[in-house]
Amino acid sequence: MRMTGNNSSPTFMPKSWLLMILVISVGFASCSRRNLPTGSPVVTDSRMKAFIDSGTGKKLDTGRTKPEQVIKSAHRFLGTPHCMGGITERCMDCSGLTYASFAEHKIELPRRSQDQARYGRIITDRSALRRGDLVFFTLSYNTADYITHVGIFLGNNRFIHASTSSGVIITPLDNPWWNQRFVFGTRLFQ
Repeated sequence: MRMTGNNSSPTFMPKSWLLMILVISVGFASCSRRNLPTGSPVVTDSRMKAFIDSGTGKKLDTGRTKPEQVIKSAHRFLGTPHCMGGITERCMDCSGLTYASFAEHKIELPRRSQDQARYGRIITDRSALRRGDLVFFTLSYNTADYITHVGIFLGNNRFIHASTSSGVIITPLDNPWWNQRFVFGTRLFQ
């Protein structure tokens, strides 16, 4: 309600104006996270603790499959374009890459990165990562999920993943964008 001029009777803002203000506000709010200054600490201890407390460390039966076999499967998808929900060489998203690479060896990894992060032993020290470990990231796009991206660690500080802009590629783990969003790795192979 707002008062106008000398008249003390209230006037109401039209609903269409309120709706427009709401839509614009939501639009600005959804863009704000993408504009984090370089080096921002986007991984908070409290969010990580809450995620871990909600259940991690589940066992995954990898049978006799070796990490190298899964990595070889992932390499087969290099150059595949990105699409949300995709799991084939036609197009795939990040968790689709890991899902498909493990599925080729009859290993049932969950479909979503948030769920994949609940399997295996958590590795927080990047120098302790091994080939075949999964690497997880946060805040790579707007969502309520804590874990928003996954890739497969290749060694030599590199990982293979499905990028929204470039499809399936190999990227250095210390790339500024991914470096500040790295949460942890998980070891599925013993």
